[in-house]
Amino acid sequence: MRNIKIIVEYDGTRYHGWQYQGNRVSIQQVLEESIGTITQEIIRITGSGRTDAGVHAMNQVANFRTHSEIVERKLLKGINSLLPWDIVVKDLMEVETDFHARHHAKSKVYLYQILNNPTRSALYRHYAWFVNKTLDVGRMREAAIIFTGTHDFSSFCAANCGIVNHTRTVKRVEIEQDRRGMLKIDVEANGFLKYMVRNMVGTLVDIGKGKRHPNEIRDIIDAKDRKRAGMTAPPHGLFLKEVRY
Repeated sequence: MRNIKIIVEYDGTRYHGWQYQGNRVSIQQVLEESIGTITQEIIRITGSGRTDAGVHAMNQVANFRTHSEIVERKLLKGINSLLPWDIVVKDLMEVETDFHARHHAKSKVYLYQILNNPTRSALYRHYAWFVNKTLDVGRMREAAIIFTGTHDFSSFCAANCGIVNHTRTVKRVEIEQDRRGMLKIDVEANGFLKYMVRNMVGTLVDIGKGKRHPNEIRDIIDAKDRKRAGMTAPPHGLFLKEVRY
C-alpha cells in the first residue's frame, strides 16, 4: 500500500466546500472520483483541513492510499486529465506510510483579498471582497496585531462551530495594499475555527471604516461572544495559501 501526498489548487466558486457532502458536489468528491478512475479503486482522501463553500485554495495538501503501481509522473498526468478546469493537482509524491495531511500540519496560512476601490472589478468578482468605502489600513494593522498570540476565539467562531475547544494560536496577521487598492490579509495559525478568518476580516473592515476602535479587538476576544464581532466576510475573498509541516 502506497501513501500519496498531493498539493491541490482549486477555484471553490462552483463547489460546496472541500468535504464530501453526498448530495452536493465537493472538492473531495471530485478528486476521489477522478483518482479512483485512474487507480481502479475506491479512494478516500484526507485533506489538511476543510474549506467552506466558495473558498479557494492555492496549496491544499491531502493524502490518499493506493495499491496502484502507476509511477508518480503518470499518475499526476492521469488524474489531471480527468479533473475539471477549476481543480488541478499541482504536485504528487509518494511519502512515508505514516504521513497524515491533517494531523502532521504545524500551521496553515490563509489569504483574504479585499478590493478597496471606488469601482468594482469584473475579473476579481469571484476572488476578492469589493469594499468601495476607503479603508484606514493603518488602523486595521494596529488591530491585527492584537489577534496574535494564544486566545479563545469563540467571538470569531461560527454560531454552529460544533467544537468544544476554541483556543488557537495566531502566529501573525499581515496586511499589505497594492497600487490597485487590493488589500491582502495573511493569517497564519496552528489551526482555525469555522469562519474564523472571515469573521476576523469582517471585524477589521469595521475598524477600517471607522466603526470600531482598534483596541476593541481585546474586548471582543475577552467577551467570547460571536455577537460582539463584525460581520462574516464573504467566502470568495478567502484562499488557503499554504500548509506548513
